[in-house]
Order: sequence, then structure tokens, then C-alpha cells
Amino acid sequence: MTGNSQTQGPFVLSSAVTRPDPHKVPLRGDLAHIALAGKHFVPHYAVPQPRTVMPGGAPLLTAPDDAAEELCVLMEGDSFEVLDVAGKWAWGCLSVEGPVGYIRADRLEATV
Repeated sequence: MTGNSQTQGPFVLSSAVTRPDPHKVPLRGDLAHIALAGKHFVPHYAVPQPRTVMPGGAPLLTAPDDAAEELCVLMEGDSFEVLDVAGKWAWGCLSVEGPVGYIRADRLEATV
């Protein structure tokens, strides 16, 4: 190696990075919104599946648990971008800028 040991390229591991707020950026350790490809490295990127909140609305929660902290209440007709579904819970966001959280999958319907 020569005297110049500087790393080059678009992705450089130069120091620790600050982790984004998990309720504002659709990013988990295993999955991220496709719009974050090239900005954050995760094993999988998901193309959001647009859904509409059903009549009666639904809370957006910090975890897949009815007792979890409520981030906000989604109103009937609001659009929600589903990135992952596990059991009765959908994880996703209102937009790539957030908010990000969990909503009961049975409170969402396919967007027409």
C-alpha cells in the first residue's frame, strides 16, 4: 500500500453514524423503504404497497402490540404505505418522511 491510505468511493465506512429516528424514517435492521436504497444499507428494500385506512380510522403504534405507544391516529381514507406484514400487524409509513409505525392489518384495504 502506498502512503495515501484514503478510502475512495460513494460508500465509505469512516465512522459511526447516528441512527435515524425509527418513527420518522422507514428503516429497520432488516428492511427499508425502497426510496432509502443508496442512503442506508439493509438486507432488503421494500416497494411500498399502498393501502387506505378503513372507516373508523386506526392508531399508528410504536410496536406491534395494542398496548404500545400511539404515534398518531390515522383517519378514514388516509393512505398508508405497507412495507411488511406479520400476523395481524402491518409495518409502514404515511410517506418516506414518516411517521412510521405499526397498524392492525385488518384496518387497511387495498387502494382502488
